[in-house]
Amino acid sequence: QVQLVESGGGLVQAGGSLRLSCIASGSRFRVNDMGWYRQPPGKGRELVAIISVGSRTNYADSVKGRFTISRDNAKNTVYLQMNSLKPEDTAVYYCNAQTVSSTYKALEVWGQGTLVTVSS
Repeated sequence: QVQLVESGGGLVQAGGSLRLSCIASGSRFRVNDMGWYRQPPGKGRELVAIISVGSRTNYADSVKGRFTISRDNAKNTVYLQMNSLKPEDTAVYYCNAQTVSSTYKALEVWGQGTLVTVSS
C-alpha cells in the first residue's frame, strides 16, 4: 500500500511564498506521474500542476509563471513552490501519484490534503 504525506501548508499574505512537499512511501511500488490538485472553498477539485518521471510539466493557466513543480525520484517526493500567492489560491492542496505495484497493478493515490490560506 502506498501512502502520500503532504507538508508545507499554512497562512501567508498575498504576494508571499510557500513550498509544499509530498512524500510517497510504501513497499514494492513505482511512482509515475505526480501532481498537485486543489479544492477552493465551496468549489470542486482542480488540477494545479503535474510532472512526469522525466520531469515534463504541465500547469493550470491560473498558476503559470508563479508556481513550479519539481520532483526527486530517488526520494519519491514531489514539491510545489508557490510564489506571488493570491487570495484566490486559497484552497486545500492535494498530492496525487500514479503508481504501479510489483505485480503491475496501477493505482492512483491521494494525500490527505494541506490547507493553504492567502490573506489579502
